[in-house]
Amino acid sequence: MAHNQKQGSFNMTKSFFGTDGIREKVGTMPMDNNTLTHLGWACGMALNDDKPPRVVVGRDTRRSGYMLQASFIAGLTAAGAEVKQLGVLPTPAVAYLTRAMIAQVGVMITASHNSFEYNGLKFFNHKGAKISDQREEAIIHYLGQEMKMVPVDQLGASNRIRDAQGRYIEFCKASLPSFFSLYGLKVVLDCAHGATTTVARHVFSELGAEVICIGDAPDGLNINHQCGSLDMRSLKDTVLEQNADIGIAFDGDGDRVLMVNHLGHEVDGDQILYILACDSQREGLLGKGGVVGTAMSNLGLEIALNQLGIPFDRTKVGDRYVMERLHEKNWYIGGESSGHIIWLSSTTTGDGIVGALQVLAVMIKQGKSLQDLLQGYHSCPQVLINIALKDKLTALQLEAVQEEAKKMTAQLKDKGRVLVRPSGTEPLLRVMVEAHEEKDANTYAKALAENIQTRMTQEELA
Repeated sequence: MAHNQKQGSFNMTKSFFGTDGIREKVGTMPMDNNTLTHLGWACGMALNDDKPPRVVVGRDTRRSGYMLQASFIAGLTAAGAEVKQLGVLPTPAVAYLTRAMIAQVGVMITASHNSFEYNGLKFFNHKGAKISDQREEAIIHYLGQEMKMVPVDQLGASNRIRDAQGRYIEFCKASLPSFFSLYGLKVVLDCAHGATTTVARHVFSELGAEVICIGDAPDGLNINHQCGSLDMRSLKDTVLEQNADIGIAFDGDGDRVLMVNHLGHEVDGDQILYILACDSQREGLLGKGGVVGTAMSNLGLEIALNQLGIPFDRTKVGDRYVMERLHEKNWYIGGESSGHIIWLSSTTTGDGIVGALQVLAVMIKQGKSLQDLLQGYHSCPQVLINIALKDKLTALQLEAVQEEAKKMTAQLKDKGRVLVRPSGTEPLLRVMVEAHEEKDANTYAKALAENIQTRMTQEELA
């Protein structure tokens, strides 16, 4: 993706957006000031048809967010866009406020679960869902054009929305029934020193819970560092020390949630989906609907739901694919084991706070602990190995890798699953093996990873 200095254009393809927006190390393309300004202009131009477009922009707590936001907004206003700055808010808040403020596009400046060295952008349409391929292609088209500012009298303006946090707090609370109270629950929140630090405590305490917060002192560099959904050791310790009913861990931009029960045991996204699906069936709300997971969803989830007669469907990894399948089937519960929980009766994207509230509501209604709600669920051991990549895999390399996976699947027979896929956000190849026995999952995963690494090294030397 080289910048053509002479023409001021970029050589971009659809893969520029990845599976969840744009993400890279800050200071390298496209996370540099020049590219972000051009990208903002391209976004504005792709929207600028009959009237000046309205764009809402939020960010997480990364120090680089100030700089990148300024550059991006400069490009937007150069294209004549009206910009509404939301400040530090979770990604799902940007999705919600995009539709609430009747904006054409919402943009979140974040690198989600990555460390502070990275940053990126996530885009939402006027309905609060991920933008379409056609919109991405339109933006890429303008990235290939020389940037030309609109006439001075048509430049866009930018202003701060002062009550954005309050609006989102009320939205989250409204995802529960009227007058529903969390009184009596002691909750520990780990905000990952990220975007939920501005709102999470208020949501849960205003609903009546006793709240203890950790990971709530962002300094611009500590986002996701030894905290949040990526590292739950502090959350487990705090839950046990405080004798809390539940621990809740968000990631840096608040679109994921994982939990810890009162015994200090982790509860992942698959288990959260199971709890929500069981309760929906119990309340008669599920109907003929089911649950959408991904290729990474634990086999135990599929088995447990099938035993209850609840349909389960898998998509490619990525919450946008989960969302697409939910709409296709007219279902409303979906997500990923990593903690993206989509609750379509309230949200249009993965929302960590709303997802957590739904689980707490089930605990209150049924008078059960998180541990008790999972009595019918048994995870299959799952081993994930990441292989670092120097470059993107070529089609031939990917085909060879999948061939190795097929061989391993044949060896496992009906005792497990094998999945090999490139990461959509990082230069990694992910190798996952799932089996009924943990020793089998470990043995097969290590063998497969070694075979793939050997094969790739041989191809590089050839």
